[in-house]
Amino acid sequence: QVQLVESGGGLVQAGGSLRLSCAASGRTFSRYAMGWFRQAPGKEREFVAVISRSGGSTYYADSVKGRFIISRDNAKSTVYLQMNSLKPEDTAVYYCAASSTLGFPIHTYDYDYWGQGTQVTVSS
Repeated sequence: QVQLVESGGGLVQAGGSLRLSCAASGRTFSRYAMGWFRQAPGKEREFVAVISRSGGSTYYADSVKGRFIISRDNAKSTVYLQMNSLKPEDTAVYYCAASSTLGFPIHTYDYDYWGQGTQVTVSS
């Protein structure tokens, strides 16, 4: 079992920045690729970013590429999402998730464990 707890969400103006954190406990953190997803009201949960087990490789959704940065600290069992140049359409609940799937998992069904989510609201 892996427990994931997100933090860092909040209300920010368009153009601003936020940094989300996701602390993991339980099984060995470095065994899992880590991803961020988001879900806006009335919409399906969508992929945002994923980082490899070592942290050496990342992959982003086109909608956030160049604005968001995913990183991880395996010594602290924590994954981060730095969000810059935020737009109102980035408003959603953001979830971190852990995947034992090889490669770059980008689908919700690739993930074994999920956090409870943190709200991000971007005002125009």
